[in-house]
Amino acid sequence: MAAPVVVPAKALGRAEDVAPSNRITMGHIGCGGRMRRVKEAFSGVKEVQPVATCDVRRTMAEAFGKKLRLKTDSCYTDFRELIARDDVDAVAIATPDHWHVLLAIAAIRAGKDVYCEKPLSNTIEEGRALVQTANRYGAVFQHGTQLRSLAAVRLACELVRNGWIGKLKEVRIGSPPGKACGPVPGEPVPAKIDYDLWLGPAPEVPYVAQVVNRKGWYFVSDYSKSGWIAGYGVHDLDIAQWGIDQELTGPVRIVGHGNYPRGGLFDTVLTYDLEFQYANGVKIIMTDTSKNRHGVTFIGEEGWVFTRQGIEAEPKSLLNEKIGPDEIHLYDSPGHARNFIDCVKSRSETIAPPEVAHRATSTALLGGIACQLGRPLPWDPHAERFVDDAEADRLLRYAMREPWQL
Repeated sequence: MAAPVVVPAKALGRAEDVAPSNRITMGHIGCGGRMRRVKEAFSGVKEVQPVATCDVRRTMAEAFGKKLRLKTDSCYTDFRELIARDDVDAVAIATPDHWHVLLAIAAIRAGKDVYCEKPLSNTIEEGRALVQTANRYGAVFQHGTQLRSLAAVRLACELVRNGWIGKLKEVRIGSPPGKACGPVPGEPVPAKIDYDLWLGPAPEVPYVAQVVNRKGWYFVSDYSKSGWIAGYGVHDLDIAQWGIDQELTGPVRIVGHGNYPRGGLFDTVLTYDLEFQYANGVKIIMTDTSKNRHGVTFIGEEGWVFTRQGIEAEPKSLLNEKIGPDEIHLYDSPGHARNFIDCVKSRSETIAPPEVAHRATSTALLGGIACQLGRPLPWDPHAERFVDDAEADRLLRYAMREPWQL
């Protein structure tokens, strides 16, 4: 169902430098600041042919479409119109977090492959539903944890996996803190936005421009359950779990404490201290950047490796080491966008496939739950349930506003 659609070159209106059978047509859903970065990444992949845009603010969809040299009749307010098009092979999703999974599942069911920005989901139940749907339909999926495609990050994880820093003692993560904001009153809904569709499955609340237009939704739990721990920290947790060979599972115990805004518009965690314990004995310590440097530090008995986009190490000689042919070699991506398109064509698994995306995101979401409850939480990563803790289990899902559902 997800096989690429062959579209004649003339119908696409693109220079004939790529054979029509090799082109991947793409729709863009959510045309804000993050999608501009996604567009830039895919603009370097010559096989990609943009054919449609969608945003709940039609003027934004049309402005984005103009940059892609599309006609206004290829710019939509409702995503369902975009994914109904037979000439769309894949979609890129860069909406607020509470829409990621619903959009991705709808696109996959319509036979599209999906590139979805991070974090994957707003709840662990959502993430598992996405994994099951992608597997059922055979969709190619790429998560927007693009640091995985950097050579320096891969080398850092390979050095750790192959024991170049000795037995691993612990991993330390520093990730940005959340934000606070005072009270902001509701405002009239502008005519240019379909606010009901922007809310989607989230509760019906008054319109606030600071939330909708200025990325304030990152720090409101209706749209981002674990706030910046998931919104930003998922990158770092993804790298950490890759380096300790736990990318397809999760922690078995989480301890967390967080400080929250005292009233006002934003309600997600500000500063935090988290400890994730894994079945292999490794411990990940994650804090905001007031306590740890931004990035991931793997600490072993014989040295350490730090990475985020680049790489540092002690002893420094590690940076000159070559991973031997008989050692562990991790997935070598030519670039996140390039990797996605290559996999769409070959039907291979991407460097950030659904299960890996779900596990990185679910660990971040568990961190948010631990901070919210403020007590140790034993976790079963196989069943994806807390151990004998009904109160915590209730935070694995939420009731979506009708008519939206998984």
